[in-house]
Amino acid sequence: MAMPDLNLLVTLDVLLSEGSVAGAARRLRLSPSAMSRALARLRQATGDPLLVRAGRGLVPTPRAIELRGQVGGLVRQAEAVLRPVEKLDLKRLVRTFTLRTSDGFVESFGPGLLARVAREAPGVRLRFVQKTDRDSALLRDGLVDLETGAVGETTGPEIRTRALFKDRFVGVVRKGHALCRGKVTPARYAAGQHVFVSRRGLERGSIDEALKPAGLEREVVAVVGGFAAAIALARGSDLIASVPERHTARLRVGMHSFALPVLAPDVTVSLLWHPRLDADAAHRWLRGCVRAVCAAG
Repeated sequence: MAMPDLNLLVTLDVLLSEGSVAGAARRLRLSPSAMSRALARLRQATGDPLLVRAGRGLVPTPRAIELRGQVGGLVRQAEAVLRPVEKLDLKRLVRTFTLRTSDGFVESFGPGLLARVAREAPGVRLRFVQKTDRDSALLRDGLVDLETGAVGETTGPEIRTRALFKDRFVGVVRKGHALCRGKVTPARYAAGQHVFVSRRGLERGSIDEALKPAGLEREVVAVVGGFAAAIALARGSDLIASVPERHTARLRVGMHSFALPVLAPDVTVSLLWHPRLDADAAHRWLRGCVRAVCAAG
């Protein structure tokens, strides 16, 4: 079997990025006719038209969309392999990293992480963005450098993960709430009104399953997309919020927290990143910082 022309990977990466033969030709400093011939070779190699005419422009086929992230990652990895390795000088490092996390993670671990980064690499800036789902597209597209959260079914199979810590759920209510006094039994817990956290808008979860054997069912009167919102509602009302303990430690200051009276599964909070950054020295250093801060916390 003939060895494929690996130079076509760079051409395919640029073509899929530009979505235009003329635009790709300009970036690669080729003539339009040479780029058209390259596209023809790519079509033959992949067995797919890749880009098809739609009005005056070109649109990618489903196969092209599927290849876009893979090809981009392969090209970046190849560039890293062929680039001379330089010793990382943290004091001279100037770079901005984008971290996709929950509000609770920023509240609990952000101050410690910022202090460590400022101490070791003063030229590094951290940009925190809200995590509203578990989709790996932003990592795959290079728009996010690191994520924290639970690994789920929608996490891409190529994504690298490293467990940071296990967290257990606790109940939290405002000061003066009836559950601040006496033992919190499954019946007392279920009898209250609850705020439930679900990014997908669900109204039931593992805690509700844990209540079923006792014949209990809690009343969910509000559904929110994040733990910070759930705690805010509980702080200003008689609602009961059930949230991860370590993840929300700072958010719960001034409130009453209690161990759940049912056995709910722990959640593993992990660090996630794309494999194209696996060998990047600065990225590896930042991953170590996050792990150290979470371990200390």
